[in-house]
Amino acid sequence: MALFLLLVLLLFPLAFSSNPLIYHYCGNNSSTTSPNPLQSNINFVLSDLITRTPPSGFAISSHGDGTTTLYGLTRCRGDVPADVCSTCITEAAKQLPSLCPNSTDARIWYDYCFLRYDAKNFIGKVDTSNGLILYNVENAKDPVRFEGAVKELMGGVEEAAVGSDERYGWGTRGFTKKVSIRGMEQCTRDLSAGSCRECLDSALGLFPDYCGYHQGCQVLYSSCVVRYEIYDFRYKGDGSGDGKGGLEQRMIAV
Repeated sequence: MALFLLLVLLLFPLAFSSNPLIYHYCGNNSSTTSPNPLQSNINFVLSDLITRTPPSGFAISSHGDGTTTLYGLTRCRGDVPADVCSTCITEAAKQLPSLCPNSTDARIWYDYCFLRYDAKNFIGKVDTSNGLILYNVENAKDPVRFEGAVKELMGGVEEAAVGSDERYGWGTRGFTKKVSIRGMEQCTRDLSAGSCRECLDSALGLFPDYCGYHQGCQVLYSSCVVRYEIYDFRYKGDGSGDGKGGLEQRMIAV
């Protein structure tokens, strides 16, 4: 497995944003300065994705000819409305070229959306590289039973995601009288059901080693995301969506 980089992310500064930028990745450096046709294709694909994503929360796009073709993809979280999706994708399309100015493989993760473009055709292919793990540093009470409850919950959520045309699943499982575990899993919709399951299995396979008995954890890949928490992290419609509660999390880039 790739070398892990451990970073500490204090969430208090993020409390002022309901949709923080979580992570970005830049690869495959190349000269994209104007009038290079690749830069023009990046601009076209980003504009196309901004327009086409909000109605359904997902879009793919490509533009160019031969070696200058640029491919793009977006995914909005399955519980966010079209206007929130639109705002997130617009911000992602604005930020990513600035964060990766000379890259032909660029990816950006927000809480509510994901955007990627690449000079290589990645559409329909599972990608579990260059991902991210975030986990709550607080351990659950009765940790062994908690881990078992998470495993059972996420197994059911996986079936819902794989079986859905939207490739999105959500579930809740009671743990104690006062504590319930919420789980979410989502794939990009360019994946087949089998490819979606492959991605989710890979992400869930990291839980024993990196999520352990933690009260919350998520794995973000380019092709899928899995997450559980002991609070309701769905979008609430008032901008309070994720309510991390000021808890410290640790972030592991893979």
